[in-house]
Amino acid sequence: MTSGIEGFMTIGTLLFSIFKGRQIGKDEFGNRYFEARSANETLHGRQRRWVLYNGTPDASSVPAEWHAWLHHMFDKPLTEQAARSNFWQKKHQKNLTGTSEAYRPAGHVFSQNHDSKKLRDYVPWSPE
Repeated sequence: MTSGIEGFMTIGTLLFSIFKGRQIGKDEFGNRYFEARSANETLHGRQRRWVLYNGTPDASSVPAEWHAWLHHMFDKPLTEQAARSNFWQKKHQKNLTGTSEAYRPAGHVFSQNHDSKKLRDYVPWSPE
C-alpha cells in the first residue's frame, strides 16, 4: 500500500500504518516496511505487508531482500543475508530510466553533449 503526492504520503496512509501496522524494518534508502498487526488483516489470503517510501514513491528503490519479503517469498526480511553479501555483488541502485538522470550515450538526442557528427558513421542494418 503506497500513496504519495509529490513525494509525500497522505495522512490516511500514515494513520493506517500507525494504527493498523507494525514496523518490521527500514532499508538503506530510508523506506519503512510494515505488516498488519492482526493476522486477520489479510490481502488475498496473506497477512498484509506494505512500504512507506522515503520521498517519491518508486518501486525500484526497494532492495531485493525487502521485495522478497513484501511478496511473501520469505517470512522474515533477508537483511542479515544482504549484510553478508559477497564482495563481487553490487549495491542496489534505483532504476533511473525515464528520469533526467537516466543514462544517455553520446549522440543521443537528449544527451547533454549531443553531437550529430558522431552519428555520421552510423549505417543502419538492412536485410538482403
